[in-house]
Order: sequence, then C-alpha cells, then structure tokens
Amino acid sequence: MKVLYSKLNSLVPHQATKEVTSLPDQLDEAATYIKKLQISIEKMKEKKNSLMGFERTSNSINEGSFSSDTRGAIMSLKPPQIEIHEMGSALEVVLITGLDFQFMFNETIRVLHEEGADIVNASFSVVEDTVFHTMHCKIGEFAPGPGASRIAERLKRLIDEASES
Repeated sequence: MKVLYSKLNSLVPHQATKEVTSLPDQLDEAATYIKKLQISIEKMKEKKNSLMGFERTSNSINEGSFSSDTRGAIMSLKPPQIEIHEMGSALEVVLITGLDFQFMFNETIRVLHEEGADIVNASFSVVEDTVFHTMHCKIGEFAPGPGASRIAERLKRLIDEASES
C-alpha cells in the first residue's frame, strides 16, 4: 500500500517545502489536485464545444435558422483580401484573412508553386481576429511582367472564389 501512496504522491505537484507531510495530508493534497484537474477539464470541454459550435454555425450560414445576433456575428466574418507587389524579379504577396479563412494560406502557396515562384520567406502575424500572411517570392529573371500578372490574376481569382462560398 505504501508503494501506491508513494506513486500517487509523486504525480501531484508540490510546493517547494522540505517538510515531510503526513499521509492524510498527502491524500488531501492529491484529492484537491484531482478536483482542480476535473474543473480544468470541464472548462476545456466547454471551450471546445463552443468553438465546435462556432465552426458548425459558420459552415451552415445559408440555412437561415439563426437569431439576428448570431446572424450579425456570422456576417461580420472577414472575407480574405490580397495585395501583390512586384519589384523586379521579386514578388511580395500579402494575404489578409479572418481566423475562419486559414486554408487560404495553403492555397496561396500552392498557386505560387504551380506558377513556378520560389518562396524565399513566408510569415504571419495575428492581430485580434485578423491574420496577416506575408510571402516573399522570386519569380525568375525572365518571368517579370506576364509571369507576375498571371500569378496576380490566379491569386485574385482564388480570393474571389473563397469570398463567394
């Protein structure tokens, strides 16, 4: 039985005291710790359920069975925007999305690769509910002009399609 108590005690985080605590105190400490973990798990489950509920809500926006408050929150979702800057054989692509359009980054990278652009650097930053993706690409010495305009056209078409759906 002492081995089991010892194992239980080793799983509980302790204060940095060097005092030896009695067995009943160790059991009380373990019980308190377990209760805190249960509360933490419940909070995490609630958060997960609320996030999953938001995802389900945003996926079924066209069903029309929402209150005006919910519909207003859904309609405030930010459609993606894109800015493309050509600087010689370099291309800077800035993709601005809401948290609900994270997949657009992958799609943008895919289009850039398909068009033969070499991605030199890609980064992002999150400000509240907006994500700013920045991609620096090299499009080749012979590709400026028509190559850059073709890439810009495809990326803008991609953004338009995502905004419509």
